[in-house]
This record gives sequence, structure tokens and C-alpha cells, in this order.
Amino acid sequence: MGDVMGHAGMAATAVRHLRAAGSPTAVEPLPRPVLRAVREDERPPVDPAEFRRVLGHFASGVTIVTALDPEGPAGFACQSFASLSLDPPLVAFMVARTSTTWPRIASAGTFCVNILGADQGGLCRAFAVSGADKFAGVDWTPAPTTGAPRLTGTPAWIDCTITAVHTGGDHLIVVGRVESLGSEEEDGGPLLFHRGKFGRFSGA
Repeated sequence: MGDVMGHAGMAATAVRHLRAAGSPTAVEPLPRPVLRAVREDERPPVDPAEFRRVLGHFASGVTIVTALDPEGPAGFACQSFASLSLDPPLVAFMVARTSTTWPRIASAGTFCVNILGADQGGLCRAFAVSGADKFAGVDWTPAPTTGAPRLTGTPAWIDCTITAVHTGGDHLIVVGRVESLGSEEEDGGPLLFHRGKFGRFSGA
């Protein structure tokens, strides 16, 4: 329960940071819903392994979400990313409450979504490892608005300011307002993730 409360508090801290910085997009976090763990004498409604197996049939793109805080660059591999709204321009990503990178992104109050290309599976694996120096040997430049790391060679990037953080079970739902974005003229196709494996798009 301590970790749960800690990350819920971090969500509120991110919003307070935005308000103190004068962000016009900062909003109050939603009330934290009542969460209750399954007791040992209860049967979970869905088997976790079966949940992962079935949901794995949904193919998704892969991104690396980055931020820059006083300690330096931070980032993690994220497939739970989506566009959310056109007006205002909003995107969202989901992050585990246990993530050690999330507190640094929350502290920064900003992030950059780096959309990975078909040949960047190795880069994704490097950012999926916990505790390693993920930026070792990785070239990046500051995103134009927030300064969050924009990884060199990715097909597209989206530079954002955090506007809201919502509770989603054992994850947090982070909403960001798009401040700037761009893509490469030559795009070799997306990196896809399906049933635990990387793949690439093949047009009909």
C-alpha cells in the first residue's frame, strides 16, 4: 500500500508543479478511487496469465517516453500510448505504479514520446531494462519546447507537457498536451509488438 500511495502522491505532485509553473493546461487530479486487493481466500476475476495471453493478440506500436530532470535524461519503453484529443491536442500513455522512471517524468512535468521504427527493436529492449544506463551510446537532442530527449533516428516524436494524471488500477494514465511534434520524411515503417514479439507492417 505504501508504493500505491507514493505514486498517487507523485501524480498530485506533478499537477502541483504545473500549476506553480503557471501552466494554463494544469487541471485538478480526479479523486482517487477505492482500490482493494484480492484476498488469499478469494479467486481473482481473471487469471493474470490468461489476461496477458488474450490481450497480447492486440498489436500495438512501440514508443520510448523520455524526460529530462536535474539528474539527467530518463526514459522507458512504452507500448501503452495513444492519441487522445485533437482540440486541444492531447496524447496519453500508461505507466506502471512500480516504475522507477515515472517519478522522474512527473518531477520534470514534461515528456517526449519517441515513436520507434521497424529496425529499432534493440533500442526498445535497451529502454525496457530496469536499473541500466539506458542512454549509454544513445544519441539525442533536446525537444524544441520542453527539452526532453528526442532520440536520434526515430521516425516521429511528440513533445508534451503533463496536464493530468489518473489512476488506472496498478497503472497510472498520464495525459499530455502536445506542444510540438515532427516526423522524418523517409519512414521505413513502424515497430510493432504482437503476442510478445516484435514485427513490422507489411502493406497489402
